[in-house]
Formats: sequence, structure tokens, C-alpha cells
Amino acid sequence: MLGWVEVALRSFVGFLLLIAIARLFVRKPLGEASQLEFGLIASVAVILAIGSIQLAVPIGYLLVALLIWAGGAIGIMYFSVKNASFRSAIYGKGIPIMKDGKILEDNMKKQHLSTDELLRKLRGKQVFQVADVEFAVLEGNGELNVLVKKEQQPITAKMLDHQVPPIKEPETVIMDGKILHEPLATRGLNQEWLKAELEKMNAIIENVFMAQIDEYGQLTIDLFDDVLQVPQPTELPMLEANIKSIIADLETFTLDTENAQAKKSYKWCAEQMKQVHEQVSPFTKT
Repeated sequence: MLGWVEVALRSFVGFLLLIAIARLFVRKPLGEASQLEFGLIASVAVILAIGSIQLAVPIGYLLVALLIWAGGAIGIMYFSVKNASFRSAIYGKGIPIMKDGKILEDNMKKQHLSTDELLRKLRGKQVFQVADVEFAVLEGNGELNVLVKKEQQPITAKMLDHQVPPIKEPETVIMDGKILHEPLATRGLNQEWLKAELEKMNAIIENVFMAQIDEYGQLTIDLFDDVLQVPQPTELPMLEANIKSIIADLETFTLDTENAQAKKSYKWCAEQMKQVHEQVSPFTKT
């Protein structure tokens, strides 16, 4: 067999093997991988790369090396999921670097973490003042996770006792001009509803690059033609406007009528609609 043909075949098979082995690894960003995981993945890639061009190395030797390295890496990941003690021994545990707002210098020395590195990692978490930190832990992959003090945490709706709408996962229903039927069915909708919504926006499916249904059930689209202006959803603003219009009409009726019973009824209805508006306004003001 010609040398270049064998190199091509080995490279192609090695490429397919690398894809297959990579699918067996835990899915995580490369930046979150530990030094051990990165080293194991790199070793497998190097074995495949060398085996593609080193024709003097028998195929059997390459398969043995690949089996040991790839099998060992996958085995470590498997047992680390199943056994906490094994996981701690291989990857280590999170080490507190700050506790109760105080820096633990001894732990920093053990982890070879300098003050400059600590400040840089804090800035990476949008913390620019050490005094704002309540607790910080250095994870096994070198990432620093930070808990800021209570008074420095952002205000949430729960703190204000404010009702907010539940968050629902947006569904992509058109991609590259093609309808995705499964996400539509997930929301209990169909193709006819989608076409009707697009007609309201003066758009056709073939000109829609992407369309999504947001958490409120509104359809938002992006067109292939970037020059065209994309209409914004109007259902929730219209509902907000209609409720305010009803309240205004009821208050007007209250002032216009001279019938005491009718005036009382109009006033009661207006108060009820105001309560309705308070309940739905977090949903309509998007």
C-alpha cells in the first residue's frame, strides 16, 4: 500500500475514533475540565495523531495504547460519578479561600494561590472589593466560586414580595426557514396557528430565518432579509391597554350617572379591574 494512502486511511479512522471516544466523555466546557481530564483527553488525541503518520508502528500497538488510555479515562469518569470517595481522591475537594469575610492565608499557600490571582479570580466574578465577599471556595478545576455578603446581593422579587410570571423555556419553531413541528406540539400549537401569527406580521415562512415562542406564548421572528423591520409582538401591550381602557370607562360611568345604585356598581367594578390590573401587570409589562 502506498504510504500516503495508508496515512490517509489511518487519519480517517483515527478521526472517527476520536469523535466516538469524545462522545463518551462527560459533557462540559474545556475550561471546566480538571488537569487530569485535560491530560487524558490530550493523550488520546496525541496517540491517534502519532498513529496516523508513524507507519512503522503496528496497528495492534496503537489499539492497545488507545484502549488503555481511553478506557482508563472513561473508567475514571464513570467511577467518579458512582463513588464520592473515589471522586474526591481523583479530583480533590473544594478548598475554602475566604470564610466569614476573612481570607484564609494558609489555604491559599497550600493551593499555591497568590494574592494577585485571588483578586483576578474575584474580578472574574464581578467582585472588585474583597470586603464584599462572605465566602469563596476554590474548586478542583481551579475555578473560584464566590458568595457575596447579603447586603451586596442583588434585590430579587421575593425580597420585595413581588409577584412575577413563571419562566417557561422558549421554543424555536422555525429554523433556517423550516418549521419544527415538535416544539410547536410541545406548546400545544400547530402549523395553522404559526401561519396565522406570521400573517399578522406580514411575513412568510420562507423568509423567516428563526422564530421562537417566548415564555408568554408570543411569537418573535428574525428574517433572512435584514433590511426589513421585524414587527414586535403586540398581544401583551394590547391587553395592558385594554384593561386600562376598561378602568377608565368604568370611572367615567361612575361620574356620569346620577343613579346611586349604578354609581356604586360602576365604582365596585372599577376597583375589581384595578385589582386585576395589579395581578396581570407583571405579565403584560415586558
